[in-house]
Amino acid sequence: MSVAEDPFEPASWQERYSGEERVWSGGPNAQLVAEVADLPPGTALDLGCGEGGDVVWLASRGWQVTGADFSTNGLARTRRHAEEAGVGGRVDVWEVDAREFDADGREFDLVTTHFLHPPDAGMAAVVARLAPAVAPGGHLLVVGHAPSELFTHLNAAHRAAMFRAADLLGALDDAFEVLVAEERPRRVVRDGVEHDIEDATLLARRRP
Repeated sequence: MSVAEDPFEPASWQERYSGEERVWSGGPNAQLVAEVADLPPGTALDLGCGEGGDVVWLASRGWQVTGADFSTNGLARTRRHAEEAGVGGRVDVWEVDAREFDADGREFDLVTTHFLHPPDAGMAAVVARLAPAVAPGGHLLVVGHAPSELFTHLNAAHRAAMFRAADLLGALDDAFEVLVAEERPRRVVRDGVEHDIEDATLLARRRP
């Protein structure tokens, strides 16, 4: 497999986001809406923002949002979609690989990442990198695909990258209060057939 074909490397996502058509729906992810809709807006970081659906939703609700991704094409789409939605002034972008993320003293009231699946069961390490970016009193929301028989069409590396919420708890220290750590069902349609899959969902609040 070439680097450009490796879904864990930037080149693959550069190619995916190289066209003109949207890759995803453009709407926010379900668990983001469920957990953040009632929070007062502040500063937010969306790591692995893709083409910016969650970024635009947050900005439209008054958040000042930084969309972070390792694909420059994805970040260009995020900027464009934010401008088209009239919220470009509340959106910044940050080119960074989640596996090398370093907050470097920056803090946000909300740190979120959806469906980021680094290889070799590496999500716990990413969560540990994200934790210092959460401001006191702020929230960390991590959502991903939980292992499921529905994903048997994927290769072993893809399946090994999936996780359950409990797999991430060890990455947080006593500075965090865990509010949610569970798998939540979500209805999807694949090849015209409805399926229930599970979103591994971790929500934690950094103590003030």
